[in-house]
Amino acid sequence: LVYAASSSAYGDQPTSSKRESDLPSPISPYGAAKFAGESYCHAFTATYGFETVCIRYFNVFGPRQDPNSQYSAVIPLFITAMLAGKQPTVYGDGHQSRDFTYIANVVHGNLLAADADAKLAAGRTFNVANGRSTSLLELLVQLNQLLGTKIQPIHAAARVGDVRESLADITQARKCLAYEPQVDFDEGLRRSIDYYRGLVKK
Repeated sequence: LVYAASSSAYGDQPTSSKRESDLPSPISPYGAAKFAGESYCHAFTATYGFETVCIRYFNVFGPRQDPNSQYSAVIPLFITAMLAGKQPTVYGDGHQSRDFTYIANVVHGNLLAADADAKLAAGRTFNVANGRSTSLLELLVQLNQLLGTKIQPIHAAARVGDVRESLADITQARKCLAYEPQVDFDEGLRRSIDYYRGLVKK
């Protein structure tokens, strides 16, 4: 069983690079629930020998994300707003960073986990991400360059429970799952823009 875990289990660690050996410290009910699922997976492997692998996702983005969903990632929100000529909303100062991970990389990690050597992977948790940190303000600069716009954000109050820095250490996934990101962040942004631009044309 491959469980869709979350980087939110780390909470707001003092270091930006998150390692699986870090003590989990979720600061949101969502993060606590996702970590509880991990704990059940580990317990089932330890008690019954049922093979489980937990994959912690880091800010997944890509085509088909619904920008109108309350659970939508920031990238589709920013892209669709900017395609419409609107200013995207940034909560806080915009210097909070994320390890934005294109969906193809997550799918790749899941497939590797499902086929991994049980001696290396069963009962364990792995980060599957891009391994690169980008702030929200840096994201806006890059989107403006790709869209040919000069749109500035609207700043709103920081949200309670929002993690300041998020960057995955993917060393263990590389070692045990032979994982490597298949699509880099820049290419993922281009593909996402093409998708949402196509929806506007329709």
